[in-house]
Amino acid sequence: MRELKETSGRCRIILADDHAVLLDALRTLLESRYEVVTTVSDGRALVAKAPALKPDLIVLDIGMPLLNGLDAAAQLKKLLPSVKFVFLTMKDDPNLAAAALNLGSVGFVLKHSAASELLAAIAEVMRGHAYITPKLKPEDWAVRKTRAQQFSKTLSPRQREVLQLLAEGRPMKEVAYLLKVSEKTIMFHKYHIMESFNIKSNAELVLFALKNGLISA
Repeated sequence: MRELKETSGRCRIILADDHAVLLDALRTLLESRYEVVTTVSDGRALVAKAPALKPDLIVLDIGMPLLNGLDAAAQLKKLLPSVKFVFLTMKDDPNLAAAALNLGSVGFVLKHSAASELLAAIAEVMRGHAYITPKLKPEDWAVRKTRAQQFSKTLSPRQREVLQLLAEGRPMKEVAYLLKVSEKTIMFHKYHIMESFNIKSNAELVLFALKNGLISA
């Protein structure tokens, strides 16, 4: 994986997606216009690497393993307040777009859109404007906060992390290790989530995570 030092005046970009073929295609598309400083394949690697590399913009998949793109971006926004985001997703969900827009002037592009649309989104976001794919036409963006709340439900950031990791099929011991807490703490979070949302089984827990955009099908 190539990582470049800050040597040019071009916009510095990190690419984050768990599909290697797509990462290669994105790099090929963007390298002639921007400085692609690194690529990563999961949200936790992104949060770990980005602060040292100080990118101007991050193009990231929403449905990444270990930590989804929305939660990774929310963490990075605190560490790198000026960084900009363009989200890629398979889901044409207004609630998901609204949750992304809560992070500021971001881009929201569907993965099956043309490459030219991604380039347009990057250009707009770098100018300080939001870009929402024209394929997604919500009737009234004034209610986006309500949509965002509907998307995120009432889960805390830690609960979202626990839910995603468990829904990915990771054992509690591994989840506890990744989050640097005890297994009892993970058990407590799982119990609270299942009680709060009337979830009766692990299968329902996975479906709940899917519905809330924390994992991809």
